Amino acid sequence: MFHKEGYKIILITLVIVIAAVLAIDWFIDIEWLRLLLSIAVIVFLILILQFFRNPKRLTKLEDHTAVSPVDGKVVVIEEVFEKEVFNDKRIQVSVFMSPINVHVTRYPISGNVSYSKYHPGKYLVAWHPKASEENERTTVVVDNKNFGSILYRQIAGALAKRIVNYAKVQDTAVQGADSGFIKFGSRVDLYLPLDSDIKVKLNQKVRGGETVIAERK
Repeated sequence: MFHKEGYKIILITLVIVIAAVLAIDWFIDIEWLRLLLSIAVIVFLILILQFFRNPKRLTKLEDHTAVSPVDGKVVVIEEVFEKEVFNDKRIQVSVFMSPINVHVTRYPISGNVSYSKYHPGKYLVAWHPKASEENERTTVVVDNKNFGSILYRQIAGALAKRIVNYAKVQDTAVQGADSGFIKFGSRVDLYLPLDSDIKVKLNQKVRGGETVIAERK
């Protein structure tokens, strides 16, 4: 199953790959070189297909937990001052996605979307300290009566040139449901209440919609 954001790119890539294979077969006479080039373009198609895959996830809906919005590796767990929306201290948990990770963004909690904003910006590498403030990004806040308010920020990386955010103010968010997509290598930051019980560790691999990032009772 593929994400809808990849349909156009997959179709274009498929046409290019078919044309390339035919051209290789027509113009290249050296058998080993023809085979090598054919394998290379097919591998390229496979990489595009795996990047836009959209696997089903079994999210256990719980108002007292926040799940990871994306697949990837936890690279930041620290107390920070969040100045765009809350203007107070929060616990930041950041998940870095490599190009081979699933890049679907999912709602970390259920609730009401109270804030959603797109920010144009640079394309620093996603793990750069200033990426969360200077890169192209979107900021979304979901309010949940039991957990409180959570802010999550999609951040473009050096390869990502387009962030897709479906969340709109007054939307009803469903934990684990599709809320956007980031094309090619990126990061998502979560800003949680200070009394959240963090359930992940640095360098831990997480799965979007399934891995519990924090609990709050």
